[in-house]
Amino acid sequence: MRQDPLGSPGPLPRLAAGVRAARPSLGPVRLVAVDGHAGSGKTTFAGQLAEALGGAPVLHLDDLATHEEPFAWTARLRERVLAPLGRGEEARYRPYDWHRRAFGPPRPLPAAPVVLLEGVGAGRRAVRPVLARLLWMEVDARTAHGRGQARDGAEQAAFWRGWIPAERRHFASDPSRPFADTLVRPGAAEPALLSGPGRDGRQPPSP
Repeated sequence: MRQDPLGSPGPLPRLAAGVRAARPSLGPVRLVAVDGHAGSGKTTFAGQLAEALGGAPVLHLDDLATHEEPFAWTARLRERVLAPLGRGEEARYRPYDWHRRAFGPPRPLPAAPVVLLEGVGAGRRAVRPVLARLLWMEVDARTAHGRGQARDGAEQAAFWRGWIPAERRHFASDPSRPFADTLVRPGAAEPALLSGPGRDGRQPPSP
């Protein structure tokens, strides 16, 4: 385990320990959301946290969204994932293939002690009541989108032209950052973890 100069565990081990110590939020599961703008490093960070947790399963919301429904995946998440996990049962969902534009064969998701939910909108209003932790990638939209477009290249230019205004509308009507327990600032070696605005009591707003 990496140690900081004072001999205490680094930020990821500390975060992992805090997550493990949290009360289950969905049946026996501690559901942890990793949210932020597209291109902010959510997938990379979720993978790092999953490793620090000893191999916690990660559900990528890109597997539930579609070209036609980039944000209209709440019912799919609730029925295919949240309901069975809440009963302590293995979930099974069909990941969307973005090249074939069709859903693939079922994929299992165990009711592990910690499950990570990663993607834009993971901390949305409909999901927050069953979250043990909400983590927000602290990267501004312009920077994140620039990184994402550079990563995806010219072949995804049309997608990004539609995505950016859709994401803007989503966070304007259903923001996640104000409810985040932890803000994650990506770094070259390791992320910096800051106390989030929702740390002292995250309550979902009234519908």
